[in-house]
Amino acid sequence: MTALLFIGVMLAALVAMEGVAYLTHRYLMHGPLWFLHRSHHEPHHGRWEWNDLFGVMFAVPSILLIRQGVADGGTWMLPAGLGMTAYGVLYVLFHDIVVHRRVSIRSVPQSTYLRRIVMAHLRHHKTHSKHGAVSFGFLWAPKSTSSYDPSRPSE
Repeated sequence: MTALLFIGVMLAALVAMEGVAYLTHRYLMHGPLWFLHRSHHEPHHGRWEWNDLFGVMFAVPSILLIRQGVADGGTWMLPAGLGMTAYGVLYVLFHDIVVHRRVSIRSVPQSTYLRRIVMAHLRHHKTHSKHGAVSFGFLWAPKSTSSYDPSRPSE
């Protein structure tokens, strides 16, 4: 596999994961898997919530793809698994650290794009139930999400 094709497959997997995350979030997490995701929409104490199990669930296929891709000598599975892993890293950085501040940070996002992501996610969390939520994506947020109050604590 050429380097250009490798990078292309990796980026395609990363971008495709936004669609997978959107569909999973909207139809499974706010559907039959609400019993796990509920913990993310309700106030909680401690570092972990049941919703964190989704990270493990998403990690398993990427680990298996990377493992098989390496074992097969670098087939499409390796860059696909790496793209999925890259999406997971971005998720942790932006969702857990920037939006929900699960790791203490002192600064707030200055870029318009990051502010839009934060606002979209905070709008999503205005709903504390399985129904009525908006903005299920993660790396893409509608431009209509323009106001951002960095002093507002995330839920």
